[in-house]
Amino acid sequence: MTAPLDPIAEARRQWLHRWPEQAEHMAAITSVMRVQQILLAEVERALKPYGLTFASYEALVLLHFSRAGRLPLGKMGERLMVHPTSITNTIDRLQAAGLVRRVPDPADRRRVLAEISERGRKVAVEATEVLNGISFGLGALTEQDAVRLSGLLRKIRQAAGDFGPEVADPWASPAN
Repeated sequence: MTAPLDPIAEARRQWLHRWPEQAEHMAAITSVMRVQQILLAEVERALKPYGLTFASYEALVLLHFSRAGRLPLGKMGERLMVHPTSITNTIDRLQAAGLVRRVPDPADRRRVLAEISERGRKVAVEATEVLNGISFGLGALTEQDAVRLSGLLRKIRQAAGDFGPEVADPWASPAN
């Protein structure tokens, strides 16, 4: 069911009367947060048949893409930008489902690695095909729109310290 008005546009209108200098920023953050809810719901609906959440899908695909199919949990947390407790819980769920297993690091037996199973590889491939089929929930955007959006969001991520200014921008237009 669609609303008879756009609640974010209405909030913006109210903001313009009270705090006009921040109205566009308020509308932008509210839009981002709402779109995050919409995208997460759509992606998780697509992943449900595989018993995955988006967080567990990301961890599974990270292992699938790794050279040896295994990574230290600490490195996974860094790459996925999540707290160590979150990656531990995610790996616990993936292990319970038979998609990964914990193995000792052959180079440092004090360290534990998460290793993708053959079943995990199969699920990662199938789930990725499904998410690709729905354009990860962004089907309303053209590829060019998605590039622009990634570039805009990158500015916020960089300002928050996700990476430094020396990191090349893969979405930047090549120099003429």
